[in-house]
Amino acid sequence: MYPPVDPVIVEVGPLALRWYGVLMVTAIFTGAWVASRYIKRQGDNPDNLWDMLVWVLVPGFLGARLYYVFVQSPRGTDGLGRYLEHPIEILQFWRGGIHIFGAFIAGSAALWLYTRWHKLPPLRYLDAIALGLPLAQAIGRWGNFINQELYGPPTTLPWGLRIDAQHRLSPYSNLQQYPDSVRFQPLFLYESLWNFIGFGLIFWLSRRFKKQLQPGDILLMYLIWYPLGRFWIEFLRTDSWFFSGTPFNVVHILCAAAILSGAIGLYWRHGRKPAAG
Repeated sequence: MYPPVDPVIVEVGPLALRWYGVLMVTAIFTGAWVASRYIKRQGDNPDNLWDMLVWVLVPGFLGARLYYVFVQSPRGTDGLGRYLEHPIEILQFWRGGIHIFGAFIAGSAALWLYTRWHKLPPLRYLDAIALGLPLAQAIGRWGNFINQELYGPPTTLPWGLRIDAQHRLSPYSNLQQYPDSVRFQPLFLYESLWNFIGFGLIFWLSRRFKKQLQPGDILLMYLIWYPLGRFWIEFLRTDSWFFSGTPFNVVHILCAAAILSGAIGLYWRHGRKPAAG
């Protein structure tokens, strides 16, 4: 696959413009634009979405980073011990290391509080975010490519990813056993493609069945689609802690819970037969 890309676009003294940051900002504003258009189609003022953005993003990024550090910390030199020894690095999310489940939990709580405080319909705004989120994730995942993270085990597939020695986790950091010619599964690419497809599918459903959909339905569709793909990708992760003697980790549990919640919610709303009169 493509060779590694320099993560720094331009550097002036202590300041550096990084691809990771550019991609994150692009992803956020693209997803927010999609969400604001949905709010406008629902008859609300799209400025409400932009006004709440910072109040959702800050808790979302904080939750994403804290989840990564304390739950999803990679093994070896990037483990939890490193962050405890150098706590300032916990805030350096631009180096990579954020987790969507932490962002979703903290960001959703912040959005709910914001909408309740400003007397806005929370489910409508959660739907808006859920509509734009897959597209934002699909774009943002390319930051993992730049930082040489979110890769899987070695592969001989033609789209295998080159990972430099300093970015490899054990045992793949052993260059005698895994020389520089070894290529790895590009999990970031699989997830990015899954999210692009998910965005297209959910967007189409939101327009095709807009008269039948209830507030919160788009959120439920997202809770099925994204975790479904993430559940299978997790089996290939090289940077996760797995339960002893099993191929499962905490993310598998969260994904299964989200999928079941989304499926049960949609069935409860649309799949039950009306009671006989």
